[in-house]
Amino acid sequence: MADKEPVVERPEASEEEDASAAAAAGEEEDTGAQVAPIVRLEEVVVTTGEEDEDVLLDMKAKLYRFDKDGNQWKERGTGTVKLLKHKETGKVRLVMRQAKTLKICANHLVASTTKMQEHAGSDKSCVWHAADFADGELKEEMFAIRFGSVENCKKFKDLVEEIAEALAKDEGKENEDSSSTAGLLEKLTVSESKSEEAVKAESTESGKEAETKAEATPSE
Repeated sequence: MADKEPVVERPEASEEEDASAAAAAGEEEDTGAQVAPIVRLEEVVVTTGEEDEDVLLDMKAKLYRFDKDGNQWKERGTGTVKLLKHKETGKVRLVMRQAKTLKICANHLVASTTKMQEHAGSDKSCVWHAADFADGELKEEMFAIRFGSVENCKKFKDLVEEIAEALAKDEGKENEDSSSTAGLLEKLTVSESKSEEAVKAESTESGKEAETKAEATPSE
């Protein structure tokens, strides 16, 4: 009697192997179906308010504000300070934003009265007063700014002073023009008054002459 061949039992595939095989089959099989995203993100245009301005200066610095109540300097933020010139009006404003949050920590116009002073004890810092609008309302503030180098501080200080001087000259010319215009108007007014007086005088003299002639004419 021939020996029977031994029966070898094959181990059943585990659930994990079945899942892997099914996943592989799914990858090989392309159904052509397209899945639409659940949330559709639309492109948002972000405006900074600086689109109509030219950058005159852009530097990294640290800003401080003087606290009158506490009688001490308080850090306002570290970031980028800019001098921006409006393309239409020509006005220049100083804007500084914090580096990480981009929160505005200084926002005011450079005026003809703006004066930069060196900060005592540091040739990398300077101090000035301004009517600032960073907090949403106009407030008189005293600022101090510190740069990473003496050169950057000097460049910032010189440019602000140059802008302030140019504004002072323009205002002086406007005052001169206004004074000249007022003088011309005054002269015209005086001339018109004299003309009116002359006309009145002539009218009076003509009346007197007519009365004299009437008296001299003999009656019939």
